[in-house]
Amino acid sequence: MGTKTRRSPLVDWTVLVPVVALVALVFSWGRDLPGPVVVLVALCLAGAVLAAVHHAEVVAHRVGEPFGSLILAVAVTVIEVALIVTLMADGGDKTASLARDTVFAAVMITCNGIVGVSLLVGALRNRVAVFNPEGSGAALATVATLATLSLVLPTFTTSKPGPEFSTAQLTFAAVASLALYGLFIAVQTVRHRDYFLPVGIEPDPATGRGAGPSADPDRQEDHAAPPTARAALTSLGLLLVALVAVVGDAKAVSPTIEAAVAKAGLPQAVVGVIIALLVLLPETLAAVRAARRHRVQTSLNLAYGSAIASIGLTIPAIALASIWLSGPLLLGLGPVHMVLLALTVVVSALTLAPGRATLLQGGVHIVVLAAYLFLAVSP
Repeated sequence: MGTKTRRSPLVDWTVLVPVVALVALVFSWGRDLPGPVVVLVALCLAGAVLAAVHHAEVVAHRVGEPFGSLILAVAVTVIEVALIVTLMADGGDKTASLARDTVFAAVMITCNGIVGVSLLVGALRNRVAVFNPEGSGAALATVATLATLSLVLPTFTTSKPGPEFSTAQLTFAAVASLALYGLFIAVQTVRHRDYFLPVGIEPDPATGRGAGPSADPDRQEDHAAPPTARAALTSLGLLLVALVAVVGDAKAVSPTIEAAVAKAGLPQAVVGVIIALLVLLPETLAAVRAARRHRVQTSLNLAYGSAIASIGLTIPAIALASIWLSGPLLLGLGPVHMVLLALTVVVSALTLAPGRATLLQGGVHIVVLAAYLFLAVSP
């Protein structure tokens, strides 16, 4: 009987693609790229996104929930902050609202896009998508508070003209954001970890499809052996490489994106939307895969965890960076975006309260995201 040849991990695409994407970043950084090179960098960017999702799932399988989704959310947000600060340092006054636009886009994409798609996938497979209302509701409350303190209040404060915080107000918002973020992490991972674990599905005897939560929350857990510590550490390193490549390659193609946006006569805020879409793509794919595996709670952990990390880490980082960044820092939302934020919070609260959702709730969230994207292009 022949011996099965074990494939070397060095030829695995999940190893090669992040390295190639990082090499593309090195050779494209700070250069004006012609059209064909932009296409190649964009392909590397897409490959790095897929590789990041794979390695995040390996790490998540090793450490378990909710730590797995937390690792991906924090890693993506840290590099998103680096991208925002880099673009603001290079862009001057025209990027004064980039942090606000990107953070708000991240909130709308996570709370409506990722949540909506995850609920649709979960409901399609099981008639209803089930989750823990205690954990998801607490996460939504944290998102709503962070968004209001950091993105709504600057529109109404009077210490400085325009939608800006004074230095003292920005410092308070930064400290409050960090405090809430730290408190949420403590609750999610230690104090009430069970609120953020996946809920099992009880099959309907008539159809064989899921009809409600089962008594055994581990019913749908994967039974494959977790990866070794060495494999998990390798995937963690490759995840960081892939995320650096994702954001770096996104920055490399951003001049082309900005030029295309300006040529099309679109608002500058569209750049922030595109950045958020690119950076959140790994989490979106990971959330959809989790929902397909009957783990809608994991999908919600990714969505709301990303929104919390996006605000809770970005605002303090921008506050610190404003010491050396020139130009104003516009954080306050306009009336249209405040209405969309309020609608998102209300709809999300009604969705999460029962602990189960149907296709309708998923569709409502998708429509809210579509309205935001349409109004971003046509304000």
